[in-house]
Amino acid sequence: MDVDIWAWVGDTQQQLSEAGNVGLAMALGDLPAQAYEGRYPQLDVMAPAIAQQAETLELPWLEFYARYWHLVGRIGDRAQGAVALDDARQLLAFAQREDVRECPSAPAAVEALAIALANTDGPGYATERLETLGAHLEALSPERPAFTGLVTQYVAALIDAGKADEAVTYAESAAERLRTAGRAASWELGAEHSRALLAAGRAEAALDALQAASDHQPDDPVAKDHRDGVRRALILATLGRVAEAVDALPDLDVVGEHPRVFVEWSRAVAQLASSAQITNTWQLGRVLRQWIDYFGMMGGYRARVELALIAGDLAVARQGVWQARLLADVAESGTAELRASEGLAERIAALRAAADATAEHEAPGPLEERVGLFDAADGFNADPEKWVGWLAPLSGDDLEATRRHTTTLGFLGYPAAGADIYWKTLVDTGRIGEADAEDVAYLTTLLIEARQDERLEQMAALLPHAAQQVALARLHSARERWPEALDAAEHAVAAGAGIDARRLLSGAAQQLDQNARAAQVLVEVIDELADEDVWRMIVMATSAEDWEIVRKGAAKIGMPVKSKEGPIEEEMGLIRVILPAPDGGQRQVLSIRTGPATARLALPQPRGMDYNAGDLVVFDPQLLEPVPDDPQEQQNFVPPFAAVRILRPGGYTSYFFDGAAPSESDWAEFTEVMAERGWPMWVYSDENYKVTHPTSGEPLPGVFGWVAVPPDVSPQEVDALLDDATERWVHPLAWLDLAREIDVEVGRHERIVKEYGL
Repeated sequence: MDVDIWAWVGDTQQQLSEAGNVGLAMALGDLPAQAYEGRYPQLDVMAPAIAQQAETLELPWLEFYARYWHLVGRIGDRAQGAVALDDARQLLAFAQREDVRECPSAPAAVEALAIALANTDGPGYATERLETLGAHLEALSPERPAFTGLVTQYVAALIDAGKADEAVTYAESAAERLRTAGRAASWELGAEHSRALLAAGRAEAALDALQAASDHQPDDPVAKDHRDGVRRALILATLGRVAEAVDALPDLDVVGEHPRVFVEWSRAVAQLASSAQITNTWQLGRVLRQWIDYFGMMGGYRARVELALIAGDLAVARQGVWQARLLADVAESGTAELRASEGLAERIAALRAAADATAEHEAPGPLEERVGLFDAADGFNADPEKWVGWLAPLSGDDLEATRRHTTTLGFLGYPAAGADIYWKTLVDTGRIGEADAEDVAYLTTLLIEARQDERLEQMAALLPHAAQQVALARLHSARERWPEALDAAEHAVAAGAGIDARRLLSGAAQQLDQNARAAQVLVEVIDELADEDVWRMIVMATSAEDWEIVRKGAAKIGMPVKSKEGPIEEEMGLIRVILPAPDGGQRQVLSIRTGPATARLALPQPRGMDYNAGDLVVFDPQLLEPVPDDPQEQQNFVPPFAAVRILRPGGYTSYFFDGAAPSESDWAEFTEVMAERGWPMWVYSDENYKVTHPTSGEPLPGVFGWVAVPPDVSPQEVDALLDDATERWVHPLAWLDLAREIDVEVGRHERIVKEYGL
């Protein structure tokens, strides 16, 4: 996005804060970091909320800003394709509106559309990308910050169009134009220049270009290191410099969070897999299969086909013949979604031929002993990919072998193949109505994972009523259709289904905020519940304020509760409650645990927050951090728990104070006064916070924070107490917002703020 926009962002934040939209202002500046740092749950909540508020406030530039960064978070590192195309096209149309087109970052919408098209099917959309980008580049000078991003995407489109030499020339020309304009090329442009050289068969030059780009500023600084490592490893592997390539290649635990580099990383691994440094294992195959499914869901059609072919070649290399054949099928079906498929039919045929020419691994024993051998195998070291091949001759005929074979297929990422076999064994033979509950559960799981919902409903219709409703409840829960899940689970429980049906019912009821029902269905079978179920029941009963059930749950897990009836209000020590922040992040609030799943917030929070000191919060009793092993650390450990909901607001109001720090004795007296009143107070500044001496200009230690008061305390009382408690301080304290609220000594507080640079 254009750097020109940032001054506008700062001004907008200030205007929103002054207008009382503190939460919106706080969130605004964090959107780019959320997009680049992979904080997608926050981004997916905050960006649409900001865009909606911007529309309401009639701030179209702000709406564009929020929509743009949300889209970048989807099409950048997450590499979303077809699922983001409509949003990318709509953003471009929005950017061309009369009241938006003058926004300095409006051209970024063109770049975003080009990226979304490339993610979907780079070669298939190459012509459209070139036309769209070219039309905007004609009127864009190199001095404009948007220029670099657009030319980078133009180079990428030329590569995908099969014009690698032209891409090289264009990238070098663009870099020269930038130099002439006094601007440097971005790392991304240099990296794309490198990719063009590699595509043109000039690997040595590609390595030089990538090295030359290493000092360039990246547009996405968080992603630069792993993207550079993947590109470097691919080039080095192409050059046959295996050891260097392996050293450059980022580990799987690094790239696994970055779909944008999945295909290129896999290409590098495929070239290095024959070396001793890279091990071609079933675990690698399973990961690649997960990536294939990811792109299937995200509409990354070209990436899905490419990964299927790469994974197929790797499967052949480790004699995973059955997997190579299935991957050839995946690639072939994927070509139907591509706009350009030149050369793919030949690659798919070559994969099939290689699979047919490859011998499978020798089985560990005769057919009749394989189920027993499977059960006796070391679960840690056994290779499930080999076992799929070894059990295949029995699967479909021998029920025990079928169970193991199909569930292992599902584990490796092929639930549809497993479901087909199980279906023939149970449904096509008419045995499903009398099938063992375990087999029905296995088949249900495979059908859910394969997203074969209609098939599952067809199977459920053949089951006895209780089993039918359990299967449907599982399906609806997996798809987050909570009313339907609740209805099916209710029928299952009424029909006498077991504990799993009650868990499904409880979970669906909780999602629908029917906590009383959710807790009741579990307490009816409390003796059958595991500890995890009991804790869930306690949380739901607490939310419903059913203290009798909470006490029963506490007794079940051996947690002492002193009171015998009514709300549980006891002091059970300090905890940290994790709550959402306005910027989409999290806040840790020191709190006093009052019950098995309740805590009272102890620290005042800034205005504009949805919670404050004095609020009673329901929390999930599952620890978010392990208790330290070291006894000394245990003494200082305050356990953190995730908040579930505000049970009862305390009604406290917070007031901000700011100024030069007083002496230690004055501060001790001040805090004592607040404690006597029972007013929670917290300092948010640290030792680095300085204010300016009004006469000498020297820096002084500063202090700012919030004090919270209960609902029966008026603002005038707060002002009077603060005035009395600080009147003898060498330097005055300011509480400007409070002064403005009650219109008392506003000028004095404004003068303090100005003189001390607060």
